[in-house]
Amino acid sequence: MKPANVALGLRLRVVLERDIAIGPGKADLLEGIAATGSIAAAAERLGMSYKRAWLLVDTMNRCFRTPLVAAAKGGQSGGGAGLTPLGEEVLGRYRQMERRATKAAAGDLAALKRRLRRC
Repeated sequence: MKPANVALGLRLRVVLERDIAIGPGKADLLEGIAATGSIAAAAERLGMSYKRAWLLVDTMNRCFRTPLVAAAKGGQSGGGAGLTPLGEEVLGRYRQMERRATKAAAGDLAALKRRLRRC
């Protein structure tokens, strides 16, 4: 039987007790904040509500010793947000762990893919 034509991969999450300190969605949100300077703009890029994005940022900020995202309230200057030095470090380390995990599991993923049913 021919291998199923599906994308197969890993999803890495760093868990602190009951919270996901960082995972794929939160990493994407951090990248969006870094690129746009705004939680709202990053949320829009990802197709999520501002409230959901803010809750994810709040969870990340509570899970680490110091915040990953620094936000300035709106007003005449319009507010904004950016990654703190720790936020940049955590994002970089998370993406590195993703690459390493994917590389380490490549053989096993290929073997599983050969055994999947056709969808």
